[in-house]
Amino acid sequence: MIIDASHFILAQTKLEPLSFVPELRLQLAQEADPLWRAVGAWKGEEDTPFPFWAFAWPGGQALARYILDKPETVSGLRVLDFAAGSGIVGIAAAKAGAKEVWAADIDDLSQLVTQINATHNGVSIGAMNDLYLGKPLKGVDLIIAGDVCYEHTMSHRILRWLHLCVEAGVKVLMADPGRAYLPKEGLSELACLNVPTSRELEDKDSREVKVYALGFLG
Repeated sequence: MIIDASHFILAQTKLEPLSFVPELRLQLAQEADPLWRAVGAWKGEEDTPFPFWAFAWPGGQALARYILDKPETVSGLRVLDFAAGSGIVGIAAAKAGAKEVWAADIDDLSQLVTQINATHNGVSIGAMNDLYLGKPLKGVDLIIAGDVCYEHTMSHRILRWLHLCVEAGVKVLMADPGRAYLPKEGLSELACLNVPTSRELEDKDSREVKVYALGFLG
């Protein structure tokens, strides 16, 4: 099954560098709807998750760029790339000198494509499955999350958990291009980046993305 899934991913995507983060290469799709239908047909399911893992979303690109430009952000730390998608942010953290990096995502194809992309970029990333969002995460120094505030119920649950982690001493970095459910309070802005996007995914050619620390700096 893993071999078949790897073949499917490689057949549906193309290895490409990113103009905004040229240090990284990822397996990326050009069109969203054909891939979404292909995933459903391959799995034999009518209702499959959107293949977020096949695209470099603006929040992930911005956070990857920020980490690569400021490696001290992750250097020597144990890092979790939460809702990893393609693994872009975790890969950036690994290249920037993180002690250890894990990726977590509810989509099993995301976990696999993250491993494929990590290999392309010469880094190692572990998988962290079955996270329990009812209590703080242990064994991690920093959680990095790009573009996670796009759905109401999910955003509320994720942010509640991330705040629990901050209260327990875990640092959290987020990047968001102004999604609807980004909280209005409890964030410290660290940077603002203009990230090129695809009309296949967004309604404009670039998005202003802000990088935040969850909680207030001091």
